[in-house]
Amino acid sequence: MTSYGDEAAVREILTGSGDTWAVVGLSTNTARAAYGVARVLQKYGKRIVPVHPKAETVLGEQGYASLAEIPFPVDVVDVFVNSALAGEVADQAVAVGAKAVWFQLGVVDEAAYGRTRAAGLAMVMDKCPAIEIPLLD
Repeated sequence: MTSYGDEAAVREILTGSGDTWAVVGLSTNTARAAYGVARVLQKYGKRIVPVHPKAETVLGEQGYASLAEIPFPVDVVDVFVNSALAGEVADQAVAVGAKAVWFQLGVVDEAAYGRTRAAGLAMVMDKCPAIEIPLLD
């Protein structure tokens, strides 16, 4: 299996890309993986920005309906949508000037990976930051 997130890329995104993480697919549904991962990211000092069509406030942070509506720079775009939609989100991340894109476990789009890397962004695919971040110590 191809690895779309070697340790160097994982470390770069988690420690060097910045602390503002847009979490695409994050809602107030506490049973969803996005909610738990966002909580872990907050615990490690990241500012999470919920991105969901409902634009709900989640974990104390104002939500936005799309990446384009966020009125401040975003460092990392963490993608919790299914693989069929993920490439469009990666393209939006490039368009808004993010430094990195992270596709969650099970989210794979090889073409989007290629486009995003070609645009100069760091990218990890099919991994979970909540699993990876405690391993950095």
